[in-house]
Amino acid sequence: MKRERGMATKDDNSESPKTASKNSRGAVWSIDTYAAQCETCLKWRVIATQEEYEEIRSKILENPFVCDRKPGVTCKDAADIDCNATRTWVIDRPGIPKTPKGFKRSLVLRRDFSKMDAYYITPTGKKLRTKNEIAAFLEANPKYKDVSIEDFNFTSPKVMEDTIPEDGKKVNASGSGYRKSKALNDAA
Repeated sequence: MKRERGMATKDDNSESPKTASKNSRGAVWSIDTYAAQCETCLKWRVIATQEEYEEIRSKILENPFVCDRKPGVTCKDAADIDCNATRTWVIDRPGIPKTPKGFKRSLVLRRDFSKMDAYYITPTGKKLRTKNEIAAFLEANPKYKDVSIEDFNFTSPKVMEDTIPEDGKKVNASGSGYRKSKALNDAA
């Protein structure tokens, strides 16, 4: 059976009221919780940080995640979180490289819940959306000569259809009718 690495999303609309009124498109859905499934017991364990999650994901094929990698946790303990429809879940592909130091990989769920868009934020705060933009940034900034373009991957996690809130399934092409799901705003 295939082991999964998962992430749950939530509304991350942290805009100021002034900015929010200009942006009538609604909330931005981003990663709220990182989790990995134990190879042995199949229970989901919450991973504390994005960096730790990326380390697990990048090496999951050669070093599968098991409960006892978390201090004080064994397979006998209850799951940290359940993969259910109380929040929208996305499953990441294994082997995506860990984001280079100083950069940040960001994933944003589309309003229609169809997929997530991946992009990288540079140490200077610039948002890069393609490998060509990464290559241009690295070429223009020789101090990152030790960073390889192969360290960046724009593969998006798969949105788990059975965890999309009913409101998210009803969004039409124009985006009208969009409403936040209470379930996604609830803490795990």
